[in-house]
Amino acid sequence: MVSAGEAEHLEALGALAERWEREGAAPEAILRWVGERFGTDAVLACSFGAEDCALVDMIARVAPRIGIFYLDTGLLFEETLATRDRLQERYGIRPIAFRPELTVTQQAEAYGAALWARDPDQCCHMRKVLPLRAALAGRLCWITGLRRDQAPTRRSAPLIQWDAEHRLVKCNPLVRWTVDDVWGHIRQHNVPFNPMHERGFPSIGCWPCTRAVAPGEDPRAGRWAGTGKTECGLHLPAASAPGEVTR
Repeated sequence: MVSAGEAEHLEALGALAERWEREGAAPEAILRWVGERFGTDAVLACSFGAEDCALVDMIARVAPRIGIFYLDTGLLFEETLATRDRLQERYGIRPIAFRPELTVTQQAEAYGAALWARDPDQCCHMRKVLPLRAALAGRLCWITGLRRDQAPTRRSAPLIQWDAEHRLVKCNPLVRWTVDDVWGHIRQHNVPFNPMHERGFPSIGCWPCTRAVAPGEDPRAGRWAGTGKTECGLHLPAASAPGEVTR
């Protein structure tokens, strides 16, 4: 249940989101505001995909106090970890890894081999959702690389909102950007990126649940292909919209 104080806070966030939309606030301006408002209590959830690489570049330039973390599921592509290393070398950052309670081997012993093939929701919950909760504990704001045109579940994502599940502010500076905007920034600033993007992988997650996308396919068709699953659970629309009070 949301308190009266939180309701007032939500209303202020809603007004801020509307103002940023109206003024066409640039992602760098939004990140600068987050850095000034929350400082080290703000963190970027980084998957080392194209959007997050662009955000790392922006944060390094305009809001270096913002922290960076990633979810090390134990199933990341080698190219993803190599991209992490290149970003570290380029920007001097040290992303913090949050890992599941069970290793991949321990998970197989407890739940059977290849849980991701039999129950991908449970696998994502244990290897992503629960570590995310640990990563956000005690923080005031988290930043994501969500874009509205990535998936139907993201079309109404606001620039800033109250995350009712984790009880903190959630900021999505790139929601209005297109994929061309992202790659334009990467090329303009020579930002390191995952080379898998050039091999037909527009969306990259864990290796068992990610495949290349054929020309003309939905950009997220390579995630959990054939399962009907479209989100790992980190960005489900459980989080309230700007100014919305959920009970």
